[in-house]
Amino acid sequence: MLFDDAPGLRPTPARVRETLFNWLHYDLLGHRCLDLYAGSGALGFEAASRGAKQVVLVEQNPTVCRCLKSNADKLAATQIQIVQTDAFRYLAGNAEPFDVVFIDPPFSLGVAAQSCHWLEDKGWLSPHAKIYVESASNVPLTDLPTNWQVLKSKVAGEVAYQLFGRNEGA
Repeated sequence: MLFDDAPGLRPTPARVRETLFNWLHYDLLGHRCLDLYAGSGALGFEAASRGAKQVVLVEQNPTVCRCLKSNADKLAATQIQIVQTDAFRYLAGNAEPFDVVFIDPPFSLGVAAQSCHWLEDKGWLSPHAKIYVESASNVPLTDLPTNWQVLKSKVAGEVAYQLFGRNEGA
């Protein structure tokens, strides 16, 4: 995939992506995925390549969206939908539950926990959704929905990454 550099763009490192997709090995095939802060689209494109039925990439930067669209077209990735908007504007819309969600916002925004609550509170998650969250390793990720449990967690340099499982009944 080709990608132009954009301010604040911080693609998930290759070794982190490899670990993440090993964790999600059986959770992608035929499922709906949301990449809420798409950026380079690496997580969403990888999910599509591993058999996700539908992948929605949400990105507000118009230049980045054009690049995502170009890459999706080159790959004939018809299961990928690119939505140009702010993540919270998207989540304020009509909820369509997703099975796997990737949350990797620019660390400087400090919106990871708020994004998690909007996903949970506004009906964007399937009953047993998996939620991947990246954050700065020096800033603890706190105040998450109480019905989420940590399934996997690692740190790689300045990046902390966790996979959560949603328990609808909790």
